[in-house]
Amino acid sequence: MATNVVRRWQRDDLMKQRVLIVEDEFLIALDLGATVEGMGMQVAGLASDREQALRLAPLADIAFVDINLADGPTGPEIGRRLAQEHGIAVVFMTGNPEVVADGVKGAVGVVQKPVMPSVVQQLVNYLAARRVGMFAVVPSQMMVFA
Repeated sequence: MATNVVRRWQRDDLMKQRVLIVEDEFLIALDLGATVEGMGMQVAGLASDREQALRLAPLADIAFVDINLADGPTGPEIGRRLAQEHGIAVVFMTGNPEVVADGVKGAVGVVQKPVMPSVVQQLVNYLAARRVGMFAVVPSQMMVFA
């Protein structure tokens, strides 16, 4: 019985995860947001640069971060700060995965754009499960940082 209570609590926590989208291409950000909301999860906000991302950070549990943003190639620094200073599970979504191929301290991994909605769903499920201590399979499209 206690196991069922824990599992129910974990499942409930999965759906409470809030996702921050750090992307300067508005249509891509809207598409990601629609996919996240379609899963029944909340979008914590959309950010197109460092200032917006860090202002929204306290509202988020998970973040998808592009490398090149409205204020330049600030994605790696933003991802590091979101992970280290706010405890956010960060995955980079970029057309230039080689930029972060050596990893970014605190971040989980990177996925190469374009990213299909089914992959976004896999990523959200993986990151949410990981945050609440549940077992989850790493999406095959994601390169995990050590």
